[in-house]
Amino acid sequence: MQFIDQAEVEVEAGKGGDGIVAFRREKYVPAGGPSGGNGGRGGSVYLVVQENLQTLLDFRFNHRFKADDGERGGPNNRTGAAGRDRVINVPSGTMIYDAETDELLADLVEPKQTFCIAQGGKGGLGNQYFLSNRNRAPEYALDGLPGEKRHLRMELKLLAEVGIIGLPNAGKSTLISSISAARPKVADYPFTTLVPNLGVVRKPNGDGTVFADIPGLIEGAHTGVGLGHDFLRHIERTRLLLHMIDVTSDDPIEAYQTIQQELEAYGRGLTERPQVIALNKVDALAPGERDVEAIAQQLRSLTSAPVFAISAVARIGIDPVLQEIWQTLDQLSLVTQ
Repeated sequence: MQFIDQAEVEVEAGKGGDGIVAFRREKYVPAGGPSGGNGGRGGSVYLVVQENLQTLLDFRFNHRFKADDGERGGPNNRTGAAGRDRVINVPSGTMIYDAETDELLADLVEPKQTFCIAQGGKGGLGNQYFLSNRNRAPEYALDGLPGEKRHLRMELKLLAEVGIIGLPNAGKSTLISSISAARPKVADYPFTTLVPNLGVVRKPNGDGTVFADIPGLIEGAHTGVGLGHDFLRHIERTRLLLHMIDVTSDDPIEAYQTIQQELEAYGRGLTERPQVIALNKVDALAPGERDVEAIAQQLRSLTSAPVFAISAVARIGIDPVLQEIWQTLDQLSLVTQ
């Protein structure tokens, strides 16, 4: 499924209905007083989080949303009907910005969370409202007020507890296909993954945890090089990072440092996120070709993160990695309680 993570839309709330000028016309009631009703309020535009949505693809084809106008008032002091509200469903994790000022207006995360993004205009007052001792027959009414208009930018960030990061071809897609029901495209060349893949991994207690396979980052990703700049933002939502390193690459230590430098350059606290490091593709090494434990020891001298040797293809060493992830997530949950 194509992943669309940004979209721009126009929203417009309904105009309030006009108030009217009217007078009572009843038999045997001479000089009836004013009876012009108020206009109905304009409909508002609401954003509602819908659990079954996962992309902003719909907004590429439908990018203008308008609520109904309120109806004008009626005689005999009747208030006009209110305009019907417009409801826009968005996926969980959608951030709403004012496209003109770049101001963050809403961060929509919880299921069914509702946010009024454009308020409907108030209905105009009918002439009955202006009746007073000094003005017994007002012959004027007010028009309804226009509804709010907004030019919005929507930005969707993946909601996953575990983000799988690493250089291209580190085996991230292979791992997520091995531990979950996700079936991303896997091939032996860089940038196979062009969009983030989500997979639900079942914990021993039966609950599920969402893993996100983040597309390959490369040196300079924080400045827009490669695919990484667009997807670094998705890591912000994760609670833990699983850092995959191809142990068969020319320099696994340099690969680790490259990703760490990109996370630090991007900022937003990504380097402070707990990490678990997985030296992948140990099954591809010939006997005596490379000392994996020596590489692991070098990494342990650079970071306090636990280091594991695994093979995503052969499913070697994956269970200890998952056990470490579950324990870390449980500890994070205790801290936030």
